[in-house]
Amino acid sequence: MKKSAVFILLGQSNAVGHDIPMKQEDIIDKPLKNVYGLSRTKNQTYENNELFWEHYTSYGMNLAEEQDNTYSLANQMARRWQDNMDSGTNMKYDDLYIVQIAIGSQGVTEKYMWYPERSKKIIGGKLGTVDISLYSFTGHIFSLIADSFNKMGKEYEIIGVHWRGGEEDAYEEIATLKRVLLPIYEKMITNCNRILNNPPIIIHKLYCKDWMMETDQSGKRYENMGYVNSVFEMLKDEFSNVSIFDVKEYPNYIPNVRGNGLFIQDAVHYTPEVNDWVARTLIKNSTK
Repeated sequence: MKKSAVFILLGQSNAVGHDIPMKQEDIIDKPLKNVYGLSRTKNQTYENNELFWEHYTSYGMNLAEEQDNTYSLANQMARRWQDNMDSGTNMKYDDLYIVQIAIGSQGVTEKYMWYPERSKKIIGGKLGTVDISLYSFTGHIFSLIADSFNKMGKEYEIIGVHWRGGEEDAYEEIATLKRVLLPIYEKMITNCNRILNNPPIIIHKLYCKDWMMETDQSGKRYENMGYVNSVFEMLKDEFSNVSIFDVKEYPNYIPNVRGNGLFIQDAVHYTPEVNDWVARTLIKNSTK
């Protein structure tokens, strides 16, 4: 019997699929046969001692922010995985289990919800209302995964813990970033490795150059984002299970134009086509 695959997506708005709503015909309202997710209504709590999986739909599956039916990487992974299963593609795994925990505009430094030292809090809702201590809540969810699969009698493999975040931290002063950013990420990765037994951790490199140069003529935030990316490289060198995903490898990447062929009109959030390409690439790379 093949193992099940577990795909974990964490971060901020580009892990939510912010502002890229699905067309009606693309909404996954018929639960997928071979893809499962964690329903927000049953799992958005510290009180559970088990996980509640449901056949995947494109709504109600992000355990953090309430923004559903978007062309997020999670939804595109689900759709493409099911397409492969339906077409009889020979896959290394059978079913896919998705864990998505993301809230827009959140970094890892002190004033944001991913900050590790935040006291436990869960207030659900849409962006602007939702307030969740993401580091501790994610650790809680991670701690239940192994027992969940044991109870189901299934073997599983985590095909990736994907981090799509870091943009918001570029608002900090560079001196602050140089003092705190690397230790915070080291703590997050060490905790993830401890709970999940050193899974592959994939950090998505940041690209927002054109937008930042328009909104910050000093170039300060662009410089800061470059530093965030340099911290990601340090983490890759420090931890053997960390790698970098570079979306600039997208075939329709266009250099030196606003949005670079990667982003919607705001030049911040990835297009549906980019998220779909990333999903297909990740499935191909992880199921060889």
